[in-house]
Amino acid sequence: MTGVPAASLVEVAPDTWDDLLDRLGCADVYLRRDYVEVSCSLEGSARAAFLHAPGARGDVVFACVVRELPNLDVVDVTNAYGYGGPVAIGPEPPLAEFADRYERWCADTGVVTTFLRFHPLLRNHLAAPASFALEPVAGSISWQLEGDLAAGMHAHHRRAVRKAVRAGVEVSARLAPDDLGPFAALYEQTMRRQGASPFYFFPPDYWQGLASRLSDRLLLAEARLDGETVASILCLAASPWLHYHLGGTAEAARGIGASHLLMLTAALWGQERGFEQFHLGAGVGGGGGELLEWKRRFSPGELLEQWLGKAVHDRERYRGLTGRDDLSLDGFFPAYRRP
Repeated sequence: MTGVPAASLVEVAPDTWDDLLDRLGCADVYLRRDYVEVSCSLEGSARAAFLHAPGARGDVVFACVVRELPNLDVVDVTNAYGYGGPVAIGPEPPLAEFADRYERWCADTGVVTTFLRFHPLLRNHLAAPASFALEPVAGSISWQLEGDLAAGMHAHHRRAVRKAVRAGVEVSARLAPDDLGPFAALYEQTMRRQGASPFYFFPPDYWQGLASRLSDRLLLAEARLDGETVASILCLAASPWLHYHLGGTAEAARGIGASHLLMLTAALWGQERGFEQFHLGAGVGGGGGELLEWKRRFSPGELLEQWLGKAVHDRERYRGLTGRDDLSLDGFFPAYRRP
């Protein structure tokens, strides 16, 4: 980036994206080029972009997905599936300058809105531009991978693990699986049983992209009963953090503790390899409910803060798209994408 003026905003070339993250010491998997580009397959017409605001004593980076709605002739911005948002690095990152230049970039690119789910471990909602409305949502769970992991679990989960062992459940965990077809089938079976929305039935390009482009950062843990895979979880592994990504459970695994044993297996895998935290995330769609409580019993304690960010950059265009005179950001956002 030699010769780039301080506090400018640069759209980084794809082939230098990860090198810049490595140099800045901020290489979480949700920011990496491969993951963001693979996530674009979930958004229809979309491309990955990586914005960088360098400063004299710090930087701001923003890995994002630029989406198009051709039927409405709309361009907007979101993060890759999971978490994202601008990340401030260094003692004095140019936050104010980034905010101003991001608005200009949105105007030049024709971006109408930005919707973000900030990264709970990075706490980067604190670096959100002032133009963003911040909205707290149900917290997130992160399991500290230190000490006796099983002993720190809720008593109910410890009993479930023992039940799975008595039932003869066998578990394994391996990095870089070459075929996600069986996992995808089990995952979709689980989504159908739970009545999930169409969004959560991911296209083949997503599974193929994960397997081919993130193989060395992909952990697949499986639970088998009588030789059949009855539960499986997929995690994103980029030291120092292991992220729970997706999971699937067969009917035969329900009630025998297979999923509990599987989560402990993944946590132990991470602990043995020096990972600091196993980020389990929140409930369905980032919310609370039974799933959040189930995850919380692996790591009882305070929840991590989780925030959404919403911004309208082209007010007149947004009014025209929504038919609203006001610019309320409450509820589903952006409103013109409501299913």
